[in-house]
Amino acid sequence: MFVGHALLAFAVAALVADWRGWDRRPALLVGAVAGVFAAIPDIDVAYALVGLLEWQALGGELGAPAAFWGASRVIHRSVTHSLVVGAVAAPAFGLLAVRGRAARSRATHLAGIALLVALVAVALVWDGPLAAFVMVLFAASGVLVSRGVARRSTLAPTTVTLAALWGLWSHPWGDLVTGAPPDWLFPLGSPGLESRVVLHSDPTLHLLGAFAIELATIAFAIAVVYRVTDRSILAGVDRRAAVGAVYGVAALAVTPPTLEVSYHFVFSILGVGLLCGVVQESYWRPFGTRDRWRPSVDAVFETGLTTVAAVAVALVAYAIVYLLVVPS
Repeated sequence: MFVGHALLAFAVAALVADWRGWDRRPALLVGAVAGVFAAIPDIDVAYALVGLLEWQALGGELGAPAAFWGASRVIHRSVTHSLVVGAVAAPAFGLLAVRGRAARSRATHLAGIALLVALVAVALVWDGPLAAFVMVLFAASGVLVSRGVARRSTLAPTTVTLAALWGLWSHPWGDLVTGAPPDWLFPLGSPGLESRVVLHSDPTLHLLGAFAIELATIAFAIAVVYRVTDRSILAGVDRRAAVGAVYGVAALAVTPPTLEVSYHFVFSILGVGLLCGVVQESYWRPFGTRDRWRPSVDAVFETGLTTVAAVAVALVAYAIVYLLVVPS
């Protein structure tokens, strides 16, 4: 779901900017800023590297992926996923996006840093050193984004604040079907929802539903890019996408995937989509004086859209075969 968080925030922000009459570049830029902020809460997964280090040092029956995700559950979806934290962090990041070297600018920067330091202190007092460490990573990531936006764009600090707020607040909702619910209101306590939303009692169908949500989010983001750049989305889908239907036979050949064991399904279905999207004669074009090669812009758009369409066809085919052929 990491990609889905960023793309959902990007798509909605860019679409709203386009609806408000913004030009193409600033609309895509504010969407990109919102998308980056939406990805920042998952910086807490950095702690999962501890699991890999322990696995390498001690060995054991768990594989590397299991060790990684096992360690991530210690702190993942906690302090960085709080709506309260997002409400405080977003204005802080906006203050840090103020430009200039005057005393006023320095004062706003100090105010933003003070808010972030307060968040780290709260995490330390309420949840201990590990939570504070993760909050430091969260704050540092946001500072880098804010200062980068201030240096390389003309977006107003208030726009950065709104983009950050939308990105940070949109993130937790994407976790409802893939794991334990986030710590919504840290440090004030959590609401009643204490377990993931189950899409279906069959764990494989639940995974397919969660995967479909992620795929729909990616398709939505691509559709927004096509709209903002005035391209025809129907003309961008190549008929190669229909080849994805062949993936239906995988339901007969491999172990049914679940949220706990899904790597074989995810990597294989994405591989089918990439093959359908990339294989085309017009993908590369020459450029420069040394006859190097790069994909054309239109080819990149077509590849992305065809890949997503092929994965969608493959997902539907897999689901149909699983429902009709695979015994329950």
